[in-house]
Amino acid sequence: MSQQIKTAKILVTGGAGFIGSNLVDELIEDNEVVVVDDLSMGRLENLPVSRHLHFFHQSINNKEFMEKLLIDWQFDYIFLLAAVASVADAIERPYETHEINQNANLHVMEVIRVHQLPVKKVLFASSAAVYGDHPTLPKKETSPIRPLSPYAIDKYATERFLISYGKLYGIPTVVTRFFNVYGPKQNPQSPYSGVLSLIHAAIRQGKVFTIFGDGEQTRDFVYVSDVIKALQLLILHEQALHDVYNVGSGQQVSLKTMIKHFEAICQQALRLTYRQPRAGDIYDSGASIEKICALGYQVQFAPRQGVAHYIKSYRSVN
Repeated sequence: MSQQIKTAKILVTGGAGFIGSNLVDELIEDNEVVVVDDLSMGRLENLPVSRHLHFFHQSINNKEFMEKLLIDWQFDYIFLLAAVASVADAIERPYETHEINQNANLHVMEVIRVHQLPVKKVLFASSAAVYGDHPTLPKKETSPIRPLSPYAIDKYATERFLISYGKLYGIPTVVTRFFNVYGPKQNPQSPYSGVLSLIHAAIRQGKVFTIFGDGEQTRDFVYVSDVIKALQLLILHEQALHDVYNVGSGQQVSLKTMIKHFEAICQQALRLTYRQPRAGDIYDSGASIEKICALGYQVQFAPRQGVAHYIKSYRSVN
């Protein structure tokens, strides 16, 4: 899986965030990259310093700005990563988050349609949250969909819009469903942060980490470098068209097992406290990645390797 984008004009919405900035790092050397981010969750310091980077501190919900940007730049590739990624926030502000998580992305597609922009492919980042609490494991792209929050509903609806727009109007589109992504640039101070960044912060700072439940709950933890390879593969592969693909590691690993990896690599015990499971938390989750593997995707980082690389990457910049 060695496909890489070269000499292209690329838009990354949410590009100053965790996954977006890691993607920008990979793209920036060989391409002109435009990042649109309102910095509500992303951080400017996540982005590389480069003459090939063009940053706009804007919301993707600024429709006038986005329309002008799309027309002026005539992008080759578009990665739609921007979102209000908090389920709790979406429950508290369903209409406002809907405008960003669905309507802003639909507006991008409408601008492309109306102005017949010659985009080579648009990729939308969806979430494993669309599967909800249906017990079938591992989750396949054909598994039952049971979104339990406005966030998950918006993600699934936008998936369908992108695929349908693509088919109806001849716009090349593809959709990814991310599982539990972790790695460098994930901010443990953010309320949207993943559990592994919180574990990493707690073990570095000698703080107590709270486990909600018994710690045996499982997730598909996928290292961000593998996710970035998957994104480039899907946006370049001709067969990845008007379809949805899980992006994960293909392994279910318990929270306790991941904690043990952190303890072993950091050579330090993590102090733990236990509380009752949180309402709505799913006990087990795992991805079937057969579909994307058929295109050439290969997981490079097993859980322990991913944790080791994560810690090494953090230490190299701190």
